[in-house]
Amino acid sequence: MKLTTTLMKWNSVGVLVLRLAIAVIFFVHGAHKWGMWGMEPSAEMHASMLLIIKILSIAEPLAALAITIGYLTPIATIGLIVDMLGAINLKMNITNTPFMGMPAPGWEFEFMILAGLICLLFVGPGKYSIDGRRPAA
Repeated sequence: MKLTTTLMKWNSVGVLVLRLAIAVIFFVHGAHKWGMWGMEPSAEMHASMLLIIKILSIAEPLAALAITIGYLTPIATIGLIVDMLGAINLKMNITNTPFMGMPAPGWEFEFMILAGLICLLFVGPGKYSIDGRRPAA
């Protein structure tokens, strides 16, 4: 019991690690989409999908920055939850990808990120954040 009590004193560090891990993932994935700004619509990538990717190339890194510093964390988290629900929907219903695909990846990664985002939404950004330093309204 003492170990559990001791570890609970470090929960803000755990939340910080979760925030940073999620932020790195979204910054890298958002930055990867920057290369698609020069693309033209095609049969494989229609105009509406290309527009969504361009929007995500801006939104994902901005939300990652907000989550990194812990500023407006609930808003950024909700935006990324919608993003992950869209990614899971795309894999499940458009490309018919199973949860655990072989040899290509399934949508288990997106599901795990979604779970982390939901956890962050309910737990909050922790004390090592800008949001955690402001007095509650």
